Amino acid sequence: MSGKTAYEVNIWDTRPEPKYGTGAIVDVAAVSPMPKAGGKWNVYEITAKGPKFTVVLNGQKTVDGVENSKFASGHIALQHGKGVTNDKGVVKFRKVEIKPL
Repeated sequence: MSGKTAYEVNIWDTRPEPKYGTGAIVDVAAVSPMPKAGGKWNVYEITAKGPKFTVVLNGQKTVDGVENSKFASGHIALQHGKGVTNDKGVVKFRKVEIKPL
């Protein structure tokens, strides 16, 4: 999956195009300044209510109510861009919860 086929909320501090790096929704909502998340546990709260999205990373709102209905339904995925670049970071997930609104 990528930002071309689904919404992608990034956690990638060294993304070549930093405006869609950590805290952004790729090709939907840029982030500035980009928070740094590498080397520590992070907490993401991603809210998708209809076409309206809010993203909070470690208590900092990075996307605030942006509206986009490009992908009205589809997958929920956890991913890492390994193999896309020479970035050799490690991403681990714990306590993933999905709650209906």
